[in-house]
Amino acid sequence: MVKNSELYENKTILAPMVRVGTLPMRLLAVKYGADLVYCEEIIDFKILKSKRVENDALGTTDFVLSDGTIIFRTHPQEKDKLIFQIGTADPKRALKAAQRIEDLVSGVDINMGCPKEFSIKGGMGAALLSQPEKIKEILTTLVNGLSVPVTCKIRILPELEDTLKLVKLIESTGVSALGVHGRTKEERPRHPNRNNIIQTIAESLSIPVIANGGSKEVIKVYEDIAVFKQATGCSSAMIARAAEWNPTIFRAEGKLPLLDVVKEYVKVAIEWDNNWVNTKYCVLQMMHDNMLDYPEGELTQAAMSMEDISEIWGLKDYYLQVRQKLSKISEGAESQGDRVSIETNENGGYRICMPLRFEKKDFSCKISPKLKLFEWTRSKELPKPTYNTTEKSEDRTFNCVLQLHTNEFTTPYWEKSKQLAEQASAAVATTVLDIVDGRVEEPSEQLEKCRVQWMQLKFEKNKLKFDSGNEENCVKGENSENSQVTKRKCDNDCDENSKKLCQVQDES
Repeated sequence: MVKNSELYENKTILAPMVRVGTLPMRLLAVKYGADLVYCEEIIDFKILKSKRVENDALGTTDFVLSDGTIIFRTHPQEKDKLIFQIGTADPKRALKAAQRIEDLVSGVDINMGCPKEFSIKGGMGAALLSQPEKIKEILTTLVNGLSVPVTCKIRILPELEDTLKLVKLIESTGVSALGVHGRTKEERPRHPNRNNIIQTIAESLSIPVIANGGSKEVIKVYEDIAVFKQATGCSSAMIARAAEWNPTIFRAEGKLPLLDVVKEYVKVAIEWDNNWVNTKYCVLQMMHDNMLDYPEGELTQAAMSMEDISEIWGLKDYYLQVRQKLSKISEGAESQGDRVSIETNENGGYRICMPLRFEKKDFSCKISPKLKLFEWTRSKELPKPTYNTTEKSEDRTFNCVLQLHTNEFTTPYWEKSKQLAEQASAAVATTVLDIVDGRVEEPSEQLEKCRVQWMQLKFEKNKLKFDSGNEENCVKGENSENSQVTKRKCDNDCDENSKKLCQVQDES
């Protein structure tokens, strides 16, 4: 039996958007008239790995990874309008993940339309469109296992007949509504949205169909939302880019000036202790094409902390007031070891600890922090790094202290394998020494936090003595003749652990 399908009828909705659909943006959208708000897609693995924390200072419920990263934060005031979107490729895992959050939300949505590579490679998002049996199994499992309504969001297939066959199968699982983006997985915003296909889908189903994909072509002001609904034959529309650029698109009285909206967003982000990396990203997305037209845009591009951002937007005093009020949060974060620290060790060098983890997905199989650090030591004609790894017998986890001459680099975390622990300590060293470590993705939130904290410590790198007998080569670095010879050999001379890591990553 279909649960509460009326929740999705005659609605204007904030679409799920990665890095945008966090708590501040959702609350602003609700304030300005959005009937429902979707959180950004969160992968089932992350939900299951996280710890559920009741944040007394904010009154929120947070889901926190072991490195302190908050993957989802929600407040009771949005519950009646909040839809939680999950990225998954496995029905049992999806159900376990959804059960962890179902008491906090009004509905659960499965992402079956994301065309991004990370999603496709994991068998999630648009990869599911070619697996109807898996779609049926995932949706049926969630519909039968949850107390809240279940929906999914898809993209259309190249052929109308195949699309209609797919949506009929989805309807048969008992979902309460279906979101449809009118482009194929290969198409991008520059391609026309197939409003006529969405209309045909809406006419063929008995459940509500939510139209998506109209921001680029149609939706510029509030009145355009009704035009888009009419063009697609849907009573509900899901707004992505137009809302990302200005959440007052949901305001019946009309949009407010951009700079006023951005300032209000920053204020809300301060109030809800949103991390500065995400806040900066959202501010720049809101300004998008106009960011260089305003001094605030250029300054925000260079901001390196929430305090920087608040000062740019005339909110520094407000930020300091809120930080004082929320001091419990800061104290709690520091007590979890979520800070970069420097200590003098017994050998007269330094021990540097960073809350940093090694994520395989951030690197290609032939590049890793260990390999890059090894190449760096060879170019400097230094002894190769020493990895001193300790195993905790009770849970078979590992922590590594990397030694370079008299200096040590480590993390506060215990990893599930020796390789991960060693790579994490190497990542600390490459971060401290400004060694390009070959990441294939943009810096992660935890890496950005570590870099900022490291810069704030204003530690002079020349204090890190590596080999007093070879200081000349350390100065010449990559320009020395010997280092050029070394570089040519490095690709064929990496250590065994790095080779093994490449093999493990290939197999995975």
